[in-house]
Amino acid sequence: MHRKGIRVPKAIVLGGYGLIGLACMRALSRAGFEVSGVGRSMRSANAVDLSVEWIIRDIPTITVEEWSAILDGVDVIVNASGALQDGARDDLEAIHVTAVARLVEAAARLPVRIVQISAAGVSESASTAFFRTKARGDMILSSGAKNWIILRPTLVLSQEAYGGTALLRAASALPLIQPHVLASAQIQTVYVGDVAAAVVASAQGQIRSGTIADITEQDTHTFPDLLAKVRRWQGWSGPVASPTIPAALVSAVGKIADLLGHLGWRSPLRTTALKALADGIRGDPGAWAKAGGSSCRSLDDTLALLPATRQERLFSRAYVALPLAIGTLAIFWLLSGLITLIDPARAMSVLAERAVSSWVIAPTVLGGAVADILLGIGILWRPWSRHAALGMLGLSSAYLIGSLFAAPDLWADPLGPMVKVLPGMTLAALVWLMLEER
Repeated sequence: MHRKGIRVPKAIVLGGYGLIGLACMRALSRAGFEVSGVGRSMRSANAVDLSVEWIIRDIPTITVEEWSAILDGVDVIVNASGALQDGARDDLEAIHVTAVARLVEAAARLPVRIVQISAAGVSESASTAFFRTKARGDMILSSGAKNWIILRPTLVLSQEAYGGTALLRAASALPLIQPHVLASAQIQTVYVGDVAAAVVASAQGQIRSGTIADITEQDTHTFPDLLAKVRRWQGWSGPVASPTIPAALVSAVGKIADLLGHLGWRSPLRTTALKALADGIRGDPGAWAKAGGSSCRSLDDTLALLPATRQERLFSRAYVALPLAIGTLAIFWLLSGLITLIDPARAMSVLAERAVSSWVIAPTVLGGAVADILLGIGILWRPWSRHAALGMLGLSSAYLIGSLFAAPDLWADPLGPMVKVLPGMTLAALVWLMLEER
């Protein structure tokens, strides 16, 4: 692309609608680059307020030949894609290793600079598969590419809330309490804008090829201190109590989150995230300073830069409430269906006593019970969860409408069996409205 005879440099950002990728796309665009993004969800891409070209692909499936075509005429490619842990939608080996290997092979024949967003603390002997696969991808890049830079940020803080940043917000927003957990963990942070600025400097050629640098603030914080600072930043009053959370309980929570990961939920409480926090997230800003990079903001400066609005506080509380709502709905609908199947005759008698046609009773009761169970299971499976919430609203509406014709007297029952359906519908509606990842 040319503007008034001047060639405009072109950049492609992998994972362009992610927390770091989106910041990089915006910064590169402001710096005068023609920017394109790569990601697998057109819905997420369309939700981003950027007028850029999107290449909708599952990055690990892109072949070397396809990369060669994508990179034609591109000056810089920024790899901000990645996953925290293997799960129903993520394969660490594929995204961190295979995809990088194919990209490097294609770029070897082209005049393109690769800027890799890695992570501080990566090592092939690290305690988690995330750090090990990231390290292998970095090694493939550094040994095979001609023009490359590897940036390794510490814990990234942003106005966006996703993954670890969302976990911090939620944990610090718990009413009355602040859990005392991972007391010995040492954490350094970095503002997402500083990561994006480092990417721009790398893309513009201000940083020499072959640079490997941590992108981080100077100071280190314990995890409880970090939570306390975030809590004050959000505007909450001090906790009434700070109960110590046993390591065994933290481990159990991580294993439960891992199981949910196989159902498609990318919880920041999975064992990889907890292990990374427990080991500490630290980096050395010295290499970046030596390479000519600008220093990064401190935690205090980052928090001062980000607005803690009412929306921020509502999100933090809602982040805790959402899994509770989903769990409640799953248990309610599963038990409703199972109890009916355990004693279907009792459920059928409710209709039989009200002169409902016999041929309608069995299909209605048994079909409804099976539907209840399927919806209870469906809301736990992340790809189906929003559809299941809508299904709960639809089936509940059918129950209510049907009761007006078949058993209107139940509306006046002192125990309120029909009226109590309404709060469940409201909860399902809230889950449907809140189930957004980005």
